[in-house]
Amino acid sequence: MLSNVRNLRIEWCDCDPAGIIFYPRYFEMFDTSTTVLIERALGMNKIDYLKAYSFAGHPVVETRARFKFPTRFGDEVAIESRLAECGRSSFKIEHRLTKAGALAVEGFETRVWVVRPAGDPRRMRSESIPADVVARFGHSAVA
Repeated sequence: MLSNVRNLRIEWCDCDPAGIIFYPRYFEMFDTSTTVLIERALGMNKIDYLKAYSFAGHPVVETRARFKFPTRFGDEVAIESRLAECGRSSFKIEHRLTKAGALAVEGFETRVWVVRPAGDPRRMRSESIPADVVARFGHSAVA
């Protein structure tokens, strides 16, 4: 199963005046972690894979989190992200943010592979994830 670990430090800009992380920042961290995971799988950065596959992106259609304990300014944390499921046009990512090995936050995302229809480039519609992408995600067949 495709996975990646990203280490980072909680910065002052991530926190409220009490020095505790402001919860929406976790979703930003998870979003970046998803991009890093896909970049690793495809062997190219996001701007290049958007062009290579001629698609509009992989927007979030559902997300949630479980908060176990807060992280604070200066904390060193690790985010382990893994592909949990891959469907025809959607995939699920799970994130585990840990501090010193203890689980602080779990994040869950469902994303959809989308394109912009030629007739109306302001809209987006789902499209099947290309077979070579599914293979690079580590799935021999779409679930």
